[in-house]
Amino acid sequence: MTALLIIIAAIILLVVGYVTYGSWLAKQWGVDPTKETPAKTMEDGVDYVAAPPAVLMGHHFSSIAGAGPINGPIQAAVFGWLPVFLWCILGGIFFGGLQDYGSLFASVRHGGKSVGEIIKDSMGDRAKKLFIIFALLVLILVIASFVNVVAGTFMTKPDDAGNMVLGFVTNPTGNQTTAMISACFILLAILYGILTNRVGMKTVPATLIGIAGIVLSIILGMNVGLALSRTAWIIIIGAYITVASLIPVWIMLQPRDYLSSFLLYAMMGVAFVGILVSAFTGSTTFQLPAFTGWTTKVGTLFPALFITVACGACSGFHSLISTGTSSKQLDNEKNAKAIGYGSMLIESALGIISLIAVGMVFSDYVAGERFGSPSAAFAGGIAAMFSQDESGAIYALLTLAVSVFALTSLDTGTRLSRFMFGELFLKDNEATYKDATGIRKLLAHPLFGTTFMVVVGCVLGGLSLSQIWGLFGAANQLLAGIALMAVAAWLGQQQKNNKMFFFPMAFMLCATLTSLVLTIIKKFAAIGAGEAMWGDYFQLIFALAMAVLAVILVIQGIQTFGKQSKKAA
Repeated sequence: MTALLIIIAAIILLVVGYVTYGSWLAKQWGVDPTKETPAKTMEDGVDYVAAPPAVLMGHHFSSIAGAGPINGPIQAAVFGWLPVFLWCILGGIFFGGLQDYGSLFASVRHGGKSVGEIIKDSMGDRAKKLFIIFALLVLILVIASFVNVVAGTFMTKPDDAGNMVLGFVTNPTGNQTTAMISACFILLAILYGILTNRVGMKTVPATLIGIAGIVLSIILGMNVGLALSRTAWIIIIGAYITVASLIPVWIMLQPRDYLSSFLLYAMMGVAFVGILVSAFTGSTTFQLPAFTGWTTKVGTLFPALFITVACGACSGFHSLISTGTSSKQLDNEKNAKAIGYGSMLIESALGIISLIAVGMVFSDYVAGERFGSPSAAFAGGIAAMFSQDESGAIYALLTLAVSVFALTSLDTGTRLSRFMFGELFLKDNEATYKDATGIRKLLAHPLFGTTFMVVVGCVLGGLSLSQIWGLFGAANQLLAGIALMAVAAWLGQQQKNNKMFFFPMAFMLCATLTSLVLTIIKKFAAIGAGEAMWGDYFQLIFALAMAVLAVILVIQGIQTFGKQSKKAA
């Protein structure tokens, strides 16, 4: 019954937060339903394409979710369910939701441009370039991390004799099934895009066709798998995300993410039913204590909890999606609340579900038995709530859903890299790379920036560096603090209320900079003791670079707030 009470309390608090705080924010900022959005005023058929609210909701939710709200809360569960619960709820309402909604709104008012352009408007061109460099470093980690995850989820391992069958196979393993279904999703996305954007089919009938296609894809994947090596998948994934980031959003990005979102909704629905079944039948016991202590294997409560939970409460990657793709597809400012703020709160709910899932198998999880990853613990925990006959199929479907969303975040992150890489080398009077001259014309070209980021990300992802994940959490949360600062500075310049940003901004910056400093000290100690490996140097260099960039940006932000305060007085 504890699990049921936790999820009910979470739903009530998140709904109240959405209705009250979300609506208050819209009034404070001056959200205007009559004002045309960039998706209409700058429509180009490639990046600026107005999407129906349900379709854009699917894209945004799928892109920000990924595997983050599953991995983070489960890893942080070693502190107990209460700290994770409080941070997911309070963080989602007052930190993450504020950042996502604010970033989306500010970008819409800046022609659908990135956080870098928002920073430039209030803090200057130098701050813009520093932020873009910082964001690109984070995106390299995003690409590397998810390439690693997706390739590991898809790959086929050699048998005991070292032999491996490649191509289409019957009686597929879980990895081969996931690979086949994911490939089918790409074909479904293209079909949906053609039906809705070229044939003129309405959203509802096209959606029904898409859902039927999902069912057929799952049936096909359960019977026929796709077997390739890890290296082959890394190359294929690299080629896929390169193409996906360059083609019009209506062909791949919008429909793929929209259709994928139904898997996520279904996954959350299955989990909720499982919690109900467990509560009233006693099929499983919630094993997770409310609080286990201030120090655990992942570190001390501060800053480790606030870094580890990540996407379940607040994530800087969300601000890049809000300002990189979603703001270019928003059809009306009134829908920004549901897409920006609402999606974050749904993700917080997913974080709570993940917490409950690991609570059902917590003893096995902490002992390292049965579950080799948080994703496996999530699927295992939900499956354990059902009967033995149902648990196997549910485990397979949940694992599939997690894998699909890792790929979704990957191709969205690559498109974001293209936008920001180009912005770094363009001047104020240059709209596209065609307006640039000399070497800048090459550097700002979409193909150059995309290829550079994909190659670097795939090389790092191919090295299987576990250190990437350890650094990604702090970098991602530090980006959230800077994004909060950027939107606050812009609102201050517009003479609108920005006071709600100050505490979340300061808290996120303190927590993440503390985490980076601890990482730097740890890596220097390892180097001094002669115990450092290549990954330790990698973490040290990235941590130092991000810490320095962040400190410079924070100093400029403080100076900007000071000038605004004097002007207001």
